[in-house]
Amino acid sequence: MTAPKKPAHLPPLEINQNAAIVLAKRYLKTDPDTGIAESAEEMFWRVSATIAAEEGKYKKSPWKTADLARSFYDLMTSWKFLPNSPTLMNAGTNLGQLSACFVLPVGDSIEEIFDAVKHAAMIHKSGGGTGFSFSRLRPKDSRVGSTGGVASGPLSFLRIFNTATEQIKQGGTRRGANMGILRVDHPDVMEFIQAKEREGEFNNFNLSVALTEDFMKAVENGADFPLIAPNDGEVRGSLNARETFEILVKKAWQSGDPGIVFLDRINRDNPTPEQGEIESTNPCGEQPLLPYEACNLGSINLARFFKSGTSGETAIDWDDLRSVIHLSVRFLDNVIDASCFPLQMITDKVRMNRKIGLGVMGFADLLFQLGVPYNSREAIALAEKIMSFTQDEARAASTILAKERGPFPAYGQSVFAHKEQGPFRNATTTTIAPTGTLSIIAGCSSGIEPLFALCFSRNVLDGEKLVETNPYFEQALHAADCHSKKLMETVAAKGSVADLDYLPEDIRKVFVTAMDIEPEWHLRQQAAFQLYTDNAVSKTVNLPNSATVDDIRRIYWMAYEMGCKGVTVYRDGCKSEQVLCTGDSEQKSSIAGADTRAVRERPDLIFGFTQKVRTGHGVMYVTVNELNGKPFEVFVSIGKSGRSTTAKAEAVGRLVSLCLRSGIEAEEIVRQIKGIGGEVQVFQPGKNGQVQSIPDGVAWVLENRYLKSIHSGHAGNGLGAQRCPECDEPMIFQEGCMHCPACAYTKCG
Repeated sequence: MTAPKKPAHLPPLEINQNAAIVLAKRYLKTDPDTGIAESAEEMFWRVSATIAAEEGKYKKSPWKTADLARSFYDLMTSWKFLPNSPTLMNAGTNLGQLSACFVLPVGDSIEEIFDAVKHAAMIHKSGGGTGFSFSRLRPKDSRVGSTGGVASGPLSFLRIFNTATEQIKQGGTRRGANMGILRVDHPDVMEFIQAKEREGEFNNFNLSVALTEDFMKAVENGADFPLIAPNDGEVRGSLNARETFEILVKKAWQSGDPGIVFLDRINRDNPTPEQGEIESTNPCGEQPLLPYEACNLGSINLARFFKSGTSGETAIDWDDLRSVIHLSVRFLDNVIDASCFPLQMITDKVRMNRKIGLGVMGFADLLFQLGVPYNSREAIALAEKIMSFTQDEARAASTILAKERGPFPAYGQSVFAHKEQGPFRNATTTTIAPTGTLSIIAGCSSGIEPLFALCFSRNVLDGEKLVETNPYFEQALHAADCHSKKLMETVAAKGSVADLDYLPEDIRKVFVTAMDIEPEWHLRQQAAFQLYTDNAVSKTVNLPNSATVDDIRRIYWMAYEMGCKGVTVYRDGCKSEQVLCTGDSEQKSSIAGADTRAVRERPDLIFGFTQKVRTGHGVMYVTVNELNGKPFEVFVSIGKSGRSTTAKAEAVGRLVSLCLRSGIEAEEIVRQIKGIGGEVQVFQPGKNGQVQSIPDGVAWVLENRYLKSIHSGHAGNGLGAQRCPECDEPMIFQEGCMHCPACAYTKCG
């Protein structure tokens, strides 16, 4: 179809600095010779015109293509709605792949397995993420009839998928992300649960265990459950369900992996069961899909529907929200027609079911404007009201499209036809998806998550830091006549106002952050949105580092009882406390409080930095090499200061390296060697004091590089804050993925 011509004049967009940086870095078309080849206005018109052009296929449409293109443009540039990233990046380009999430089958043969690897590579190349269930693969050591050999099991092939993703990522394209799922009744489930014990393993995968209701009942009763080989249906032993659940909970406490999905609950909501069972989800878990399905996602910015001067539900412009929902559903249905999928099988399956996933972002910002605490019954009731309204109107919009265009081709075989619902144009209409990057563009809070911090520092030019503050928080401070530069610096350091007793109580109650909120309230919000969501909800239950295994067990059980389709927990800093293993997953020690520590082997290639430090013995050079964003080894050298001093420097470096490679945190090392005095001391610019000795200088380097960000508040309370590989700011874990609030980098593409 021919795209409408761009109007002669598009008014310049009001884009905040963060959005401008993100758009230029990730979304605007580029030219190899001249750099950026379009403006933000041109990008949004490119997308609007491309998606609106599909309207011309439908003779019953009440829209003229040019008018619809302008309406789509206004919809996005008012920051009321944004589609998923691949649509913004690829609409109107040669690539033309507009979906973010896919699920591929992994069959129990070498041919099927490596077909899946190839297909995943094609999807990653096009900018999508993939989900897989490895539950069809025969267990480890099973007989292989065609060769007379034995099977290597799901984990061995999961490693192949992970390696393939790594190579595509290194090729310079948008990073691929994966979800790996295994049923709890698979004979290799214990190996799967423990798969991420070894640091760096399966780093391109989120892992989840698919729990069945039979298993959960066995947990409740303390009973055993059978392990069933998928290739022949035979029972291959059993495990105690409660003990298995406890190990699952403990591993989630240690590292955040694996998560859990409730497979029976997901399939009860499968709109097209005659096409098969749903086995897996997309990488962040919010989109259960059949094999070869993809889903087009988009999010409405709730913060834009607040009406000042009113309160409660009347403060929401429901009429405007209804109009935006209907236009957004039309947009997403058109995306299905406009998208060029990497495989014909995907094209066929997507257009058979026409699933879309309309969700929301800016929920925390809306609550701020309403003066409603996130962790309150009023917020839960509002979440249910908003999502019920969104689902009802999205289905109404899908019904209108079905009358104009016809229902989705598989409608006659769907649960809707049997229940005489619809007809609908789309098999599903609602999903709560991650919006980390989109929310930066729209200038709102991410998804349905609370803010991670009210203020945080952002790197700008020449090492200068800019403190950014949530605008609604800043407005509230001004209204209460308690705004000051000193206060903002304090909040930027802490990230929260929970313990600032000198602030008004209503400000401290309303402006809560992720770590201020009790875990149960995180889960209640997820359950409230899930109640009226066709697909699933992307939400992370963030926990402080001090959270216990009991806390996570309670969250998992609450998720089961409250109707969630899955749950992801993340205990702050837990990545730094992963169990270290050698050999066959034999547990040697836990970094947190263990008496013995296993020394990690050094990779062949490792990168770092060298810091120049003035000491009383001359200039010292401290080289720190990093692994996964954390210090791994230290080399200390002092030029011509004598063999004795050189020997001392080398000894300090070796011992510090041994500690780091054994899993001892930088903070613990600094605590031991900082302040050790020497015979000659010297002032070090930027140290706010003297370098008292060689070990004191090493402590200064480690503290300046790693500990300041750890204690800055917005990185959380843990000792192992991961740092962004692009801007070196601390990363946070929300919506099922690590991402950087400073530059929008994400590990999930």
